[in-house]
Amino acid sequence: MSTDEFPTDSPAIVTCGLPYANGDLHIGHLRGYIGADAFNRALETLGQETAYVSGSDMHGTPVAVNAEQKGVDPAEFALDWHEQYEETFPKFNVDFDNYGHTHDETNTELTQEIVRTLDEEGYVYEKEIQVAYDPDADQYLPDRYVQGTCPYCGEKARGDECDEGCQRHLEPGEVEDPKSTITGNDAEYRERTHKFFRVSEFSDYLTEFLDGLEGTSNARNQPRQWIEEGLQDWCLTRDMEWGIDYPNGDDESTEDVVLYVWVDAPVEYIASTKQYSERVGADEYDWERVWKEDGDIVHVIGRDIIQHHTIFWPAMLEGADYNAPRAVAATGFITINGKGLSTSRNRAIWAEEYLEEGFHPDLLRYYLTTTGGLQQDVDFSWDAFQEKVNGELVGTVGNFWYRSLLFAYRNFEGTPDADVSEEVQERIEGAIGEVREAVNDYSLRGIGQAATRLAQFGNEYIQRNEPWKLTDEDPEQAAQVIRDCVQIAKAVAVLLEPITPDKSQLLWNQIGEEGEIADAGLEAALEAPPRNFAEPGELFEKIEDDRVDELNEKLEERVAAAGDGESESDDTSADEADDMADGDGDTDELEPLLEDRIGFEEFQDVDIRVGRIETAEGIEGADDLAKLEVDIGFETRQVVAGIKQLHDLEELPGEKCILLANMEPAELFGVESNGMVLAAGEQADLLTTHGDAEVGEKVR
Repeated sequence: MSTDEFPTDSPAIVTCGLPYANGDLHIGHLRGYIGADAFNRALETLGQETAYVSGSDMHGTPVAVNAEQKGVDPAEFALDWHEQYEETFPKFNVDFDNYGHTHDETNTELTQEIVRTLDEEGYVYEKEIQVAYDPDADQYLPDRYVQGTCPYCGEKARGDECDEGCQRHLEPGEVEDPKSTITGNDAEYRERTHKFFRVSEFSDYLTEFLDGLEGTSNARNQPRQWIEEGLQDWCLTRDMEWGIDYPNGDDESTEDVVLYVWVDAPVEYIASTKQYSERVGADEYDWERVWKEDGDIVHVIGRDIIQHHTIFWPAMLEGADYNAPRAVAATGFITINGKGLSTSRNRAIWAEEYLEEGFHPDLLRYYLTTTGGLQQDVDFSWDAFQEKVNGELVGTVGNFWYRSLLFAYRNFEGTPDADVSEEVQERIEGAIGEVREAVNDYSLRGIGQAATRLAQFGNEYIQRNEPWKLTDEDPEQAAQVIRDCVQIAKAVAVLLEPITPDKSQLLWNQIGEEGEIADAGLEAALEAPPRNFAEPGELFEKIEDDRVDELNEKLEERVAAAGDGESESDDTSADEADDMADGDGDTDELEPLLEDRIGFEEFQDVDIRVGRIETAEGIEGADDLAKLEVDIGFETRQVVAGIKQLHDLEELPGEKCILLANMEPAELFGVESNGMVLAAGEQADLLTTHGDAEVGEKVR
């Protein structure tokens, strides 16, 4: 693994969390796959040797539960979904170099080889544990065959995960008040012998690993708390028939068990890379160099599986002598119209539904990658989608592309014979630098914004210079202005290609370029366009209000129909077992609204200000607390905030925030707090401003 900035001399691999092969894809899932695809494309524009791989997660109880309900074999059930995913991803320009699945021979052999190595190295041992058992069904209950209460936070838990509370991984026997999802009856705990991985021995290694980990701050900070509290060893086996057999077949304790799904699922990253390498040849891409030597491994995942990718997975890799990930980038969840995405209530925008409505996939790619930072939750609504498409893609990017190229075609039959001005040359070079910086910051939004801001500059440039007036008054100057504009248009297409590959290719073709824009690289943004090109067409189409009204009405009707006869607490059935391994953000159980309301006069008594964080440092002795210095225009306030584990404090200075300014001062761990920084959700997503509000302005 290299610590140099991208592009490096080492090969890179980009992966995305595996989808459980048990249900339709929706935009909550697509955020991760599109995001990882865009990042991989961006690496390629930098000249980085890279590949993008993933695969379907065929094993585990979600698949087994749903297959049993359908009355079909789990392998047949999962393979049907796997094949559907293979057809769906390309429709959104998600271009995997290899897309496999965990039930194939490559993954099975690699998984068993890695587990065998861990066993031989002394990292695996046997232990008697309590396992939930359903006496009526006469079977043990692994993972999502049991549900109950999380022992850590008291929220509802499903088998191996507290997915409605603290999001901890749960070991067999930890769920309190267990109930069987098979019969609905109370379950009982019985002793069973299982295999355990000595994760606790990797505590020092994992601390060092997290210190050097790149990606998003939540992926670095969340696991530190689990390490500080003391790592628990990890149960590697489950009482199931569906899965990969433990490699030591002659061991009596492993006769009726299979490997836990989270053992073989991440190994698919390696298996899929190996399959790609075998297909193209090691001279073109060497999987062993990536995974066993100096490769740069980047995982894009949902934030609900951070623990698996920053604790269990790197410990497995270290114990089996494989390369560690360079970066883990954890995405936030998707909500729909401000409410939790709920698959059982049909409150989701399904992948096929989006396409059937006739929208181009690049519009969704742009929305999902440039709305908020990668680790922030994103709310999808058709109204917000319309606003972003019409405002940024149609009004800024598309408008500049079309008006500049059309003027060039009508007046010069293509690119005017002139040199690019120094001003435009420097502006394009600056945009290229912004993209390079954004890639190394793992900021998809930054990549998209660099391109959009360049298009905005183009609109301002053409408006300022008014070439339509210069064609008669000063034709040489008119040619110079339009030459600049064509160059800016080409540069925007090159910079935007990772986000909107189809539309960028279309513009590439319109200006007379040959080949694939994806092969061009960032420096092509400064290369002269062809001298002649045909009359251009408009690349983006405005979304009308009546279209949005129609889409909103369809969604409301669908949600209402799905909710007939259900209460809000009913959404915890096996229907929810269609969650994807990369985190789909099915966050239906949001904190309810308070019934008591306040009047406008009471609200006027609350003084909320726009602030800017000047400094941020952890408070010694406090696991969660950080001391912030916040500039609110009139003065700088010292504020204590519970964000130490959830944010990279070094990245906060310079960030705008929202401060409740007229709170009574309080003292926490001996540090005075004079105000409250506002944040949303369990992940303390800091609230900020959308526009350019000045520091000190009051929030009304």
